[in-house]
Amino acid sequence: MKNFKELLEKAQLTHEKNIAVACANESHVLLSVEKARKEGIANSILIGDKEAIYDLADSLNINLSYYKVIDEKDSTEACRIAVSLIKEGKAHMLMKGLVDTSVILKAVLDKKDGLRESNKDKVLLSHLAAFEVEGHDRIMFMSDAAMNITPTLEQKSLIIENSVFIAKKLGIKLPKVAVIAAKEKEDPKMPVTVEAAELQRMNENGIIKDCIVQGPLALDNAVSMESVEIKGIKGDVAGKADILILPDIEAANVLYKSLSYFAKAKIAGIITGATAPIILTSRADSEETKHYSIALAALL
Repeated sequence: MKNFKELLEKAQLTHEKNIAVACANESHVLLSVEKARKEGIANSILIGDKEAIYDLADSLNINLSYYKVIDEKDSTEACRIAVSLIKEGKAHMLMKGLVDTSVILKAVLDKKDGLRESNKDKVLLSHLAAFEVEGHDRIMFMSDAAMNITPTLEQKSLIIENSVFIAKKLGIKLPKVAVIAAKEKEDPKMPVTVEAAELQRMNENGIIKDCIVQGPLALDNAVSMESVEIKGIKGDVAGKADILILPDIEAANVLYKSLSYFAKAKIAGIITGATAPIILTSRADSEETKHYSIALAALL
């Protein structure tokens, strides 16, 4: 998939899905779900303060006759209802509205009524961003900019697993995964490089499957063939990465926002690792980012 235009076109070809939007009285959220409805990507069930939702929709010229609106003023209960709609098969994606991330994730992670993958031995929710940057020949992915603060080696292997699952769903048969550090050589003084090298060995030994992992790689070594040739770096991922695994949330978050604000990249983000895609964007993310995130989730 080369760009977000293709992403939207493919999302429009899927059967229409329903989004359960928790605490839906947020302008960018309502504008993005309305755009998704008009494009035939997804319909939405809006949960939250009904009066506030109707007032906001009216100010945005959105006709709510196309939507089911469930009145629930308590944000915790609104999140619980949104999750239950997915459990009951009435919705296929969960979307965060005007509610704290911790509140909606508590509903998602509830052991009895949440969206945990019960058939997996180990489950980790992680954030995956897809981005299109002008001058680059395809959509790329990065993780984890929003969920896992300082992931352990085991957590990084699960983050790779989550990322690879999504990349394969979107047509990348054997995703190339670059584990990013500040340099491309293993150095005991830089623990991130040691972990990156270990993740590559885990892949070579068949512990991490269905992808090619290489690390450590500096960012330029992961995405630029010119850099790879100058430095004489070998490997199937170097210069050709599909997925970037960042060392911690600070590095990933800075890269995410640098791509958005400086490179003006088109970005979509979802939480993966649950039984349904979770559209959990920042309140500062644009309507466009939320719209692309809905399209990404619909394809899953």
